[in-house]
Amino acid sequence: MSKTFYIENDDILERYELVTERISTIKEDKDLPEKLQAYFNQVAEFIMAVEPVLDKAVAGELEGRSLEECKADHDRIFAIYKAGTYENSFLCPTYAVEQLGEQLGGPLSAIYYKLTDMIRAAFAGRLDIFTIYCELFMQVYGVCQVESEDKFRREDILSAMASFKHDYCTIFTGEVFIEMIDPEYDFYSNIIMKSDLSDDRYLYRYGMYISDNELKMAAHLRSMSNEDVVAMARTYVEGYIKGFEVCGKDISIKDTVGVHAPAGFELMTREAIKLFNEAGLASTVRFGGATGRNLFSTVPNKQCEYDHKDDRAYVWEKGLADRILEVTKNTYEKNKELAAVFGGPAVIETFGDAPFEPKNYPANAQYNDKQNELNVYFMSQSGQITNQYIHGDERSFTIIAYPIPEIGDKFNEIFNETVAVNTMDYELYKNIQQHIIDVLDQGETVHITGRGDNHTDITVKLHHLDDPSKQTNFENCVADVNIPVGEVFTSPELEGTNGVLHVTQVYLNELCYKNLEMKFEDGKIVSYNCSNFDTEEENKKYIFDNVLFKHETLPIGEFAIGTNTRAFVMGQKYDIADKLPILIAEKTGPHFAVGDTCYSHSEDVPMYNPDGKECIARDNSCSLLRKTDISKAYFNCHTDITIPYYELGDITVTTADGRQLEIIREGRFVVPGTEELNKVFE
Repeated sequence: MSKTFYIENDDILERYELVTERISTIKEDKDLPEKLQAYFNQVAEFIMAVEPVLDKAVAGELEGRSLEECKADHDRIFAIYKAGTYENSFLCPTYAVEQLGEQLGGPLSAIYYKLTDMIRAAFAGRLDIFTIYCELFMQVYGVCQVESEDKFRREDILSAMASFKHDYCTIFTGEVFIEMIDPEYDFYSNIIMKSDLSDDRYLYRYGMYISDNELKMAAHLRSMSNEDVVAMARTYVEGYIKGFEVCGKDISIKDTVGVHAPAGFELMTREAIKLFNEAGLASTVRFGGATGRNLFSTVPNKQCEYDHKDDRAYVWEKGLADRILEVTKNTYEKNKELAAVFGGPAVIETFGDAPFEPKNYPANAQYNDKQNELNVYFMSQSGQITNQYIHGDERSFTIIAYPIPEIGDKFNEIFNETVAVNTMDYELYKNIQQHIIDVLDQGETVHITGRGDNHTDITVKLHHLDDPSKQTNFENCVADVNIPVGEVFTSPELEGTNGVLHVTQVYLNELCYKNLEMKFEDGKIVSYNCSNFDTEEENKKYIFDNVLFKHETLPIGEFAIGTNTRAFVMGQKYDIADKLPILIAEKTGPHFAVGDTCYSHSEDVPMYNPDGKECIARDNSCSLLRKTDISKAYFNCHTDITIPYYELGDITVTTADGRQLEIIREGRFVVPGTEELNKVFE
């Protein structure tokens, strides 16, 4: 039975009618200074552009729109993000500050950005959410109508923002978690499962930006045979199920799976949901929009997202953080039975969009040092709450990636090659990787060097094996939680891990880093830099914000050797190495992850390789702190940084008796039994 959070009532209807009628007359007002009035006129115009969609949704008329009507509604609403339009609108913090001054420009731009969530609310028929956003807008308008200095207006605006977040936390925090664990909230899954997928109109039901990527991807899947689409879905679903088996976790105690999928992939997603159902798992689907997670689509303007990523800084203080944590805990507690049977996410990622190099602007919101500390506290507490109700030692995940049409003229070839890479021979790689592990397990340390312009020079300390006949340091990772096949990995000992990690260029979470360099002492970052921006301060802040996630330091959580040379060659052949997602890129060379280990929150669950040996390297000196102070054990992040084969020098193992055993020499595998991996280079 379908559930919904909003049930129509007279109070909301009356409030909606009153507030939207007032907004529609704002342009007639002349009370404010010209530029400030221009801001409210522009935002009111946006709200009025979205309102007709809400009215159609409430009346049940969205499905009946013609394709032309769908596109007209879409283009009208998303016009605010167009290049040239965005930069000259109050949605852009830089423009807003230029027009309104430093006191008002930033906060008012942040409010405009917050109000863009009205698009999602409108398409979902959420009259309640749409109404409270309208009321926030009018509250801020009222604040600005009071004659006062800008600094006092700013205080009142920020107070309104903070109150809004505090008062409606149950909606904007609580509902998110409920939709993750309760499949009966099925607004989005119904679109996937019940729509006519031969008709593009279904794509315009979500309330997301729909580009050529989504339209062409849907068309591409329609051109494939049903058998091929089902095979893609089966690879994805079996990877999820296999992940539980490999990690020794009981999937039979789970009833739900969180499906993360891009718009345009509905034919595959529908088949996957059917297969999950056959396996006894109901699927939850949440709105993701431009986040790249949950149900998501192409980002309409990446610079806009980057400009506003830290808007919370305007109101971020411990009272609000604790309020969100309180609602999170209460929501889980009230739904703890559902949380207990949630198995974790099954993720379809995409790659191929144009590489994005963000620009930093002084007008953008920035966290201060105290707020950065609060962010770390908040992430830690939030992670602990989630793990209390969705136990890390019982949940799993899977991730698979496919290209989107934006990748270029050879999309069809790249798509087919990606499907092939995603379904490579499990047994072949399992055996090849075992040869590598057998050499690695003889070592005390592993030395990794770069070549050419790459000056990586780092030594990784391995855990001691008490009984090498029954124990191993490296997991033999084939195609389960991380598809495709192709890596062996470990959680290094931090103490004794020292040196420099360097890559000339790498994309992490869709952001480009040029000459990213990190120095490690006893396994922790002691310095870092890149060459993206003109000043060292900007470069370090870029890494601090987006790789360290505002931690002063992070440990090495993982060292791995990627073995999927076919994926590497695919990147080189089609000149898409810079567009490969980390999921594939990490298999195309050795990589290091900064942050938590791969065994975060499940360190005490025994893990065995296919040869029966237990992987004992599941902890480091940070994660062991969970036994005394869990707040210091986890960092709630894990970012892989890969050295491509063409930048890689050697990987050499040093044994206790001083022998040097080579794994890779000048970018090629030299362990007997790994010859197959080098063939694609020929």
